[in-house]
Amino acid sequence: MSTQARAYALRVTTRSESAAATRRSLLEAAGALLDLGGVEAVTLREVGARSGVSRSAAYRHFADKEALLTVLATNALSELGDALEVLVNSDDSPQESLRSALLALITIGRTRPHLYRLMFTTPAGDPAAAVRAAERAQDLFLDIVGRITGPRRARRYGALLLTSAHGITGLDLSGHLDLNKWHTNAEELVDTIISLLPKAK
Repeated sequence: MSTQARAYALRVTTRSESAAATRRSLLEAAGALLDLGGVEAVTLREVGARSGVSRSAAYRHFADKEALLTVLATNALSELGDALEVLVNSDDSPQESLRSALLALITIGRTRPHLYRLMFTTPAGDPAAAVRAAERAQDLFLDIVGRITGPRRARRYGALLLTSAHGITGLDLSGHLDLNKWHTNAEELVDTIISLLPKAK
């Protein structure tokens, strides 16, 4: 490769790396704004200002607010899928893997409630990538459930487990999962639900 060609390739790589860094910065800023004030707090103007870039720079990466929120949801679903894939490939028992999976989901709800809601809302932007990420996470979750109940019953009990996790998260966030009132907590409830699952025949 000639010196001129190498210099051109370096400039292209540098621009590409710079663009990727700007995109990451915009997504981090959007995530912080989402955590602070929900979807209403996320605007491209605020995201750009928080990232230290111009509003036009934000629009070069995301067509509009909906597109940005869709990427946030997709990334969160992808990260959840990555965590589930680790559990699927771990040496833990299926029950322990399922416990970790459910508590990971509940933890997102507890610590990042606005992101949690976004993950389970149909995106206003192009949903294709979010749907793929959600389907991957669901398939991995059902793999874990099926190791306990058997594959044929995995969807029914997977839905039961997921709705239970949502309910636990909602009660916890609202303050109604009171230890003094119910004499239990989210972790114990998850253990109880798992213990009631039928075993594969």
